[in-house]
Amino acid sequence: MQSFRKPLAGVDHPQMDADVVIVGGGPAGLACALRLSQLIDEHNAKHPDAPLSKENINVLEKAREAGQHCLSGALLDPRSMRELLPGFEKEAPLDAVVQKEGVYFLTEKSKWKFPITPPPLRDHGNHVISINRFTKWLAKKVEDAGVTIFTGFAGSELLLNDENVVGIRTDDKGVDKNNQPKSNFEPGYDVHSRITILAEGARGSLTKQLINRFDLQANRNPQTYGVGVKELWEIPEGRVAKGEVIYTLGWPLTRAEYGGSWIYGIDGRQISLGLVLGLDYKDPRTDPHHALQSFKKHPFIAKLLEGGKVVRYGAKTLPYGGWFSIPPLAGDGWMMIGDSAGFLNSQRLKGIHLAIKSGMLAAEAAYRALVAGKFDAAHLNEYPKAVENSWIKKELWPVRNFHQGFEKGFLHGLFHAGLQQLTGGRGLHKKYPSHPDYEQMERIEKFPREDTSRAAIIGPARREGTLTFDKITDVYYSGTKHEEDQPSHLIIHDTNICNQRCVREYGNPCQNFCPANVYEMVENSESPGARQIHLNPSNCVHCKTCDIMDPYQIITWVPPEGGGGPNYDGM
Repeated sequence: MQSFRKPLAGVDHPQMDADVVIVGGGPAGLACALRLSQLIDEHNAKHPDAPLSKENINVLEKAREAGQHCLSGALLDPRSMRELLPGFEKEAPLDAVVQKEGVYFLTEKSKWKFPITPPPLRDHGNHVISINRFTKWLAKKVEDAGVTIFTGFAGSELLLNDENVVGIRTDDKGVDKNNQPKSNFEPGYDVHSRITILAEGARGSLTKQLINRFDLQANRNPQTYGVGVKELWEIPEGRVAKGEVIYTLGWPLTRAEYGGSWIYGIDGRQISLGLVLGLDYKDPRTDPHHALQSFKKHPFIAKLLEGGKVVRYGAKTLPYGGWFSIPPLAGDGWMMIGDSAGFLNSQRLKGIHLAIKSGMLAAEAAYRALVAGKFDAAHLNEYPKAVENSWIKKELWPVRNFHQGFEKGFLHGLFHAGLQQLTGGRGLHKKYPSHPDYEQMERIEKFPREDTSRAAIIGPARREGTLTFDKITDVYYSGTKHEEDQPSHLIIHDTNICNQRCVREYGNPCQNFCPANVYEMVENSESPGARQIHLNPSNCVHCKTCDIMDPYQIITWVPPEGGGGPNYDGM
């Protein structure tokens, strides 16, 4: 199986052998590695005559260091971490325990506070964290346990032997824009492994290859997504208390969109602020980054931010599809965990604890397979069986239809959510159908220009002083860096569609849904009056919204040269 980049001809790829290779060094992948290490230690203590080795367990992470590409709100439900590392609270980098909550409905100029916090948004006992710092800490735990983490290595393609996954190929380094080797060229490795575990996060490129190769979404709801855009702010002391959580619904979103905003108090001066928007919206002019900038202009929010300054920016997609969108979790030589598999509670907007637990359960299946020396689907299917019998299903089953109930807008969604609450998650249908996000987008002709009801969320935002920013400014705050002289990792398979059809039918929505100004329509020097697509791949923050939302599905996101991307330090 090949990636969408052209492979270099005549290149020999050195080989590495591994028992287990985990692709992705986020919470799911690291929890998997740590749990597997614990099980091997227990095994070796009991069976010193038949020891297992940790030397052939490898974690591959595309970022320059663990945690660098990790982004979340973030609130941590500690349940799974207490199982993985009892007493972890004593040493983990936890910013605050949630002490206070408030949920508001916003109109353009005013606010209304809910008298009671809805149960899914009650966060007492959860922890405000930087997922970046938390992941770094967890990576240190993994390395101290004897497992090697290879940073700066991106998985470019799966290695197959008939129907079996037998490993991955890592990215070639030192390739120029014309796909030719440079003086520092290093070929990628063919990492042959008995078990390959995909922990790439939402819309992972290898996960996408696997799903397409084996048609894993057959008889399941298509996965749907949201995109979260976040800024880290420093504000005057006393505005938002340490451990305070604020959620908002309503403005700047309309009744046609699914989403909301958050503010988390980190230490009394620093806050996490962001907006999450379901990617099943209909108006192709919708711009999630613009929605975040408008949110900050609301009088309630602007007063909190007055006199403060932005520190960081980032964006990330998250899987909303729920239980009926989760694909088969294991097969011959492979398993998938975390956001790659779709483990997220869209009602609570939390997935870190589910990612960690799924990694632990996959590690336990991998351990049993190593002991048995059997790596086929029959043995690795112990993992999905364990998920079925775990608290993962107990949490996700009651919200199995939640996001699908909002397909026709906010008011319809509230009706279905209430009905599902009364019926244990069933609602009107045993299984609510859903559609890929890009199919929900409607042609631009359906949205008259004179309609100003969505002015706060359509088209790119402009920078206005120190409160709101354009995308280029926010990309600067993301710390994004890529090697400039490399093939584009954003592949448009037919630019004629962009330049001729999409401009007419959808108004080139890539300019709007991308939160990093990667896609631009510029004047065509050879055809006066016409415009053509132009890419700025060095801006990419790796959210993969383009791969999900392009209405023609002609954009493919693949990893850039390992080590490149955002730097979400402290996020």
